[in-house]
Amino acid sequence: MDTITHGIAGALIGKAVFRGRDLFSGPKEMQRGRLISWAVGLGAVFPDADTFRDMLSSDPMLLITWHRSITHSLLMLPIWSVLLAGATAVIARWRKWEAPSFVMLTGLYAAGILSHIVLDLLTSFGTMIWSPLEWARPSWDILFIVDFTFTGIVLIPQLLAWIYESPERAAKRAIILWVVFTPVPLIIARIAVAAGTPISKTAVLLAMVLMAVIFILPAGRGWGQRVSYAAWNRAGLAVAVVYVLAATVAHHQAFDKVKQFAAEQKLDVTAIGALPLPPSLLNWDGLVRAPRGVYEIRLDLSDTLGKSEAEQGDVITRTYYPDSPPNKYIELAEQLPEVQKMLWFARFPVTQFHQEGKDGVVEISDKRFVQIRRDRPGAFTYRVRFSPDGKVISQGWERE
Repeated sequence: MDTITHGIAGALIGKAVFRGRDLFSGPKEMQRGRLISWAVGLGAVFPDADTFRDMLSSDPMLLITWHRSITHSLLMLPIWSVLLAGATAVIARWRKWEAPSFVMLTGLYAAGILSHIVLDLLTSFGTMIWSPLEWARPSWDILFIVDFTFTGIVLIPQLLAWIYESPERAAKRAIILWVVFTPVPLIIARIAVAAGTPISKTAVLLAMVLMAVIFILPAGRGWGQRVSYAAWNRAGLAVAVVYVLAATVAHHQAFDKVKQFAAEQKLDVTAIGALPLPPSLLNWDGLVRAPRGVYEIRLDLSDTLGKSEAEQGDVITRTYYPDSPPNKYIELAEQLPEVQKMLWFARFPVTQFHQEGKDGVVEISDKRFVQIRRDRPGAFTYRVRFSPDGKVISQGWERE
């Protein structure tokens, strides 16, 4: 999941569970409630600090060998929590802030880091939660890596709490946020079109109307002010949990359909999965790895809602990605350390070969990250170019 959403979710947990307050508004001095929200929020962001090593390194494989490793580890979580709590306690004493105890700070950072680990597990990238003892990458395939709906669910209740904690400013704040957020569905729709998963105009219009309902309706007759600051945030956390549970149910339904497809086709399955696709939890990408290639089926669970099994019919689109027949170039590529790392990382690898002039080109892609638009290369495709005598001319990630 993206780092911004992690931070927003961490702040929500701090406010809903630990009685935290807004990160920025209020008195200039750091108060206990605000420091609580900062601790959980920073804890929720901290695991992605591993990307700094990637940014400072020339090793292109760190994205798959290092990211989501020890900073995302359940085994290392207590160590990171204690270190962050210690640093915060020192700064709080220096700045004379009203701070929780060291033990509570440790617990707050632990809660934030744990929320990050769990949310990353919900995606399909894989998270090395047992590193450094074990480097496997479990993933639950429940949420898409960038889920705008989930981000909105964890953000908007915090904004509503901020709006209505100040009765004299509530109307002005509500109007400002309504104006700011009304164009958001249009922006998301443009992103969806660029990604090849367009959102219907009706859905966009309904989302824009929903923005008015969310930000303006509670101001009517002042009932938004009757909901406490904590209640807004707790409601947001509850809705986020319900959304994840709904996505889990949808994942199981999609996975059952993928297994049914594999059984009907009598495939020799070596890996199988149902992965989330934007724009909603009704869209899924079914993948089956067989000995000679990967089968992909796109699922839209909305096509089956309210229908019996007999009425559902064939609601999938199918694509087959075959491996190229073995040759000397593929054999040479598979001996390269970088390619071995790629094959270790990939859950649904496809190896393809073609000639470019006299050069031989081997491409290994992980169809878990297959391009949503068919006219663009996949996000995780590693390319090796060989001279006719088998020497490596170039290698690296394929770029658009």
